[in-house]
Parts: sequence; structure tokens; C-alpha cells
Amino acid sequence: MPQMAPINWLSLFIMFSIIFMIFNMMNFYMFNLTMPKSNLIKKIKMNSLNWKW
Repeated sequence: MPQMAPINWLSLFIMFSIIFMIFNMMNFYMFNLTMPKSNLIKKIKMNSLNWKW
């Protein structure tokens, strides 16, 4: 029945939107950035500011 097509498109759009948001949230929160903090601190401590002038 062609009268029911808008409801079908709306339900497909809502389902796609929910899946898209869940997929983006999973990608955002599952990414763990591991920065080598110890190497950064060692570099900062090793650089001395003894000027020769």
C-alpha cells in the first residue's frame, strides 16, 4: 500500500540514525590514547637552559 510508505521511511531513518549514533559512540569511547609520559618528562628534564652568553 503506498499510503504506508512514509511511515516505513521514517522508521528506517530512525533506525539508521540510532545505529549511526551508537557506532560513533563506540568508536569514540573505545579509542585509548597512550602517550609515553615518562619519555616526555625525561626530555623536559634533560634540556637545560644554561645560556652561554
